[in-house]
Amino acid sequence: MKDSYRHKGLRKKLIEEIKSKGITNEGLLKVMEALPRHFFLDKAFEEWAYVDKAFPIGNDQTISQPYTVAFQTQLLDPHKREKILEIGTGSGYQACILALMGARVYSIERQELLYHRAMELLEKLEVGNIRCFFKDGFKGLPEFAPFDKIIVTAGAKEIPEKLVEQLKIGGIMVIPVGEKSQKMLKITKINDEEISIEERGDFRFVPFLKGTKKA
Repeated sequence: MKDSYRHKGLRKKLIEEIKSKGITNEGLLKVMEALPRHFFLDKAFEEWAYVDKAFPIGNDQTISQPYTVAFQTQLLDPHKREKILEIGTGSGYQACILALMGARVYSIERQELLYHRAMELLEKLEVGNIRCFFKDGFKGLPEFAPFDKIIVTAGAKEIPEKLVEQLKIGGIMVIPVGEKSQKMLKITKINDEEISIEERGDFRFVPFLKGTKKA
């Protein structure tokens, strides 16, 4: 896997574009500039890696638009050593960003093919702090709960209660909720009975589906 001067130049340009759209978290911008996004796409589509658009990665899934990744991550505000649950490993790109920002990432993928692909790539990249699971994201990972933060990278019809249960008190979940398009929600768990919800703009994600899909 090669990261050329050209790739680095295109990445720098992309980061400038993301900054102009309101992304200000310096640690996040630094990580996104350092991490070769083209590693997470099929070689045939490498040219698309530094365009600010979502792109198909197979199995009806996409690698999210870089701005969307940055927006969700900035909203989540990951810190070193925080325990973060990611629902929807996909290409592994978002998990890598969180891990490179110092978080301990637990990532669930429901598509077996994507799970194996992401595992293989993450091993090659030698990014530590990421544990991947082939499971139903709706159930979360109760055996590793509570989590400091949870990020969901697919559009849910409603807020999944089981995931809220797995947040620690004071924890944050960032999740897009809605049918055809979604509202990005930042949910803070106040106590075991109460959450606060902030709406942060409109987005469009692939649907958050129950169960698992074997290869």
